[in-house]
Order: sequence, then structure tokens, then C-alpha cells
Amino acid sequence: MEYEIHENRPGLLGDISSLLGMLSINIVTINGVENSRRGMLIRSRQDDSVVRLRSIMETIDTITLRKIREPRLRDRLAVMHGRYIERDADDKKTFRFVRDELGLLVDFIAELFKKDRHYLVGIRGMPRVGKTESLVAASVCANKRWTFISSTLLRQTVRSHLGEDEKGEGHIYIIDGIVSMMRAPQKHRDLVDQVMKLPSVKVVEHPDIFIRESHYTIQDFDCIIELRNDESQVITYDVVDSGFSSFDIS
Repeated sequence: MEYEIHENRPGLLGDISSLLGMLSINIVTINGVENSRRGMLIRSRQDDSVVRLRSIMETIDTITLRKIREPRLRDRLAVMHGRYIERDADDKKTFRFVRDELGLLVDFIAELFKKDRHYLVGIRGMPRVGKTESLVAASVCANKRWTFISSTLLRQTVRSHLGEDEKGEGHIYIIDGIVSMMRAPQKHRDLVDQVMKLPSVKVVEHPDIFIRESHYTIQDFDCIIELRNDESQVITYDVVDSGFSSFDIS
């Protein structure tokens, strides 16, 4: 449930909490979400209680009920962190973050990593913004093992095969799109194709280069994440096109 406060009078939250109590609705989590809005995760054993709550809330002059629905992932994270994740207006599967929101980003990615099926994530961002570090932290939060197929986190990694203990459930496969598509031999590309077919979560850093230099398309991706140092930063690959070989070395 989310509502906007027009008159933040003393006792308003207490009145709403009392109303929830009288309807036998429990508050699981509560937080302010963006400016004068407050969000709650609530739980009720009876749908009728929620229906009556909606009717009563809509009669209160000092607030406006904005949402009352089954919580989605963005709702849960908004209540936890106090703000909604920004989503592209035209492409609903693209989510935007800035470096100050790394905590929110890690929690968001961790929820994606809990999926036990094929799920392909792309992450855009300039060097040293925190892409790979966020992926590793999210893997830990999701209690999953991470495997670098290609990376430049510590030094350039280009794998040509996987060990038996690196296959199966519970693995997150991380691919650097620039390294894999522009600097790696054919054996590595064959491994990338094998990994992409596995029923698990895969993450591709620099998905635009990965798509441009391979047979994969943007439609293959279930989710795109953009990470910037600040909202005004432009994500560009001009230095890659000019042959600059250390684009993503941290």
C-alpha cells in the first residue's frame, strides 16, 4: 500500500496503523518513498479486509491512496530503500541506477539471481563505476556461486572451458561483452555459446558490444541495467571503436 500525504498532521500514521489493526491487517515493513509518500508492505488473511481498507482510505482527506496491490519486486525494494528504481519510459525492461545507489542495485540484482531458470541480464556502464563488484556482491547476497567466463576485474580473464564443479544449479555466469567478442579466440566464443544455452542466470557486461559483434539480439535479454557515476553521465563506446584496449580495466 502506498499513499501520498497532503497534510502531515500529528498522529496521522498512528490513526492509519490503528485502522489497520482494527481490520486485522499487519504491517510487515514501512518506509517513506519519495517526497511526501509513504509505503507499507501489509499482510491480511482475508481479502475482504483489504477491500474495506481501500474504501476507508479513499475517504480520508489528508491523504491520497496511490497503490494497494500484490507487491512486486520494485515495490519491496522501494519500501526497503525509500525510493523506486528508475525504469526507462520506452523500454520497460531497462532499469537505471547511479553509483550512490549501489546498495539498492545489489539488492535488485540479488533478487534476479535467485531465479532458477534461464535468465539473461545485460549491464551497461563506463569503467570503474562498480559493475563487476556489484555482480559479485549480489551473487553473495543470493547465495549463488559466480563464475567469470571473461572479465577484467583483477586481470583479463578469458576461459575456454568449464570444470565439472562450475556447471549445474546455483551458478551465475558473468561475461564481459568486450573481452569475449573483440579480444578472445574462437574456443572462448564456443564456450560462451555453450554457457548461453545453460538453464541458469547469465550476466553480460557491455551488452551493446556483445550484440553488435555476435548473433545475439536485444530481444534475447530479459533485463538491462544501466549504472552511471551520476545521472548526467553518458555511456559511450567510442574508445572501444578506436581500438583502446584497456576500456574496462579497473
